[in-house]
Amino acid sequence: MMLRVMTDTPAPSTAGDIEQAQRREIDTPSSHVARFGADDALALDAGSTLGPWQIAYETYGTLNAERTNAVLVCHALTGDQYVASTHPVTGKPGWWTMMVGPGKPVDTDRYFVICANVLGGCMGTTGPASLNPATGRPYALDMPVVTIRDMVRAQTRLVEHLGIETLFCVIGGSMGGMQVLQWAANFPHKVFSAIPIAAGARHSSQNIAFHEVGRQAIMADPDWRGGSYLSDGVRPSKGLAVARMAAHITYMSDESLHRKFGRNLQDREALTFGFDADFQIESYLRHQGMTFVDRFDANSYLYVTRAMDYFDLAAEYGGSLPQAFLHTDTRFCVMSFTSDWLFPTAESKAVVRALNAAAANVSFVEVASDRGHDAFLLDEPELFRTVRGFLTGAAHARGIPAPGGAA
Repeated sequence: MMLRVMTDTPAPSTAGDIEQAQRREIDTPSSHVARFGADDALALDAGSTLGPWQIAYETYGTLNAERTNAVLVCHALTGDQYVASTHPVTGKPGWWTMMVGPGKPVDTDRYFVICANVLGGCMGTTGPASLNPATGRPYALDMPVVTIRDMVRAQTRLVEHLGIETLFCVIGGSMGGMQVLQWAANFPHKVFSAIPIAAGARHSSQNIAFHEVGRQAIMADPDWRGGSYLSDGVRPSKGLAVARMAAHITYMSDESLHRKFGRNLQDREALTFGFDADFQIESYLRHQGMTFVDRFDANSYLYVTRAMDYFDLAAEYGGSLPQAFLHTDTRFCVMSFTSDWLFPTAESKAVVRALNAAAANVSFVEVASDRGHDAFLLDEPELFRTVRGFLTGAAHARGIPAPGGAA
């Protein structure tokens, strides 16, 4: 399996073109797609099954003859499969191009990288915007609620579809880190190494609260229409934009907001004494909200945030987190950031303590950064050095040669 090369197709430019591109990517994405029939349905934690269903994914690099060098990258809440290739709706570069690529820490000259859109997403994997074959209309709220474990179940089916028995590494940040922990706990025999970044073993009540604010903003939009907006030809853009604005604040730190914006005014010399965007931070958040609706589905936002809220790994193992990792042979590198208040270092340390209690092979790095939770997506040299070093050591242990044939 070889590197997928994205063509330089011009990005949609008008609002109509963007909406049409977004709609196309829901069921017929520009990426690879693995499709499973009704006779190959996916069992879900909600007690129902989903079938037929599909999972959209991108691959980078070459799978070696032994099939031992596959790295699964798990994306965060608003991410997708385009980790290192151009996004077909926005035309922007992949969301982790600093981490994944030739010569990068996740080196596609050495590893075969897979990244899939999560179950419940809106970029080609079955989600609430996908067409329900039973009705010919979008699922909307008729789709069963999904969990992080359901997302991982779907990914295991993809990995098996690709003929890969064991993943060399599973890596991801935030919700991606949750998936990493779920993989390591439920399928330890399939995971040689794991790198959960800026994540925790369960969603905190504070994080659930922030998600509920976002969901209520979407559902309060008159164009949400009980979730059936796509069938009615409208979108709850204002509600989704507000949800994105509220969430985006949690991804940053007070220090980074102050350094970037302070109390600077936006394109004016004095206060207007009105409710326009007087401050740069207001204008920035409004921009984040408006651009987000171009690439994401409102119902998917409800479903994926709910999956994060339901995540509680210890609860699957009688309330004991060490039990989740008992007898594991997976090598772990757990990472956090000093200014991350969404998933603070204490949550990563709780995972490390559980791994130590299970006698697992684990290392831990807290990266000093004032950029908040989103630091895992930004230019953080210590993050890159740690990932590169850990993978290099794990690759040596597994006998995966470096580019050029050196061990």
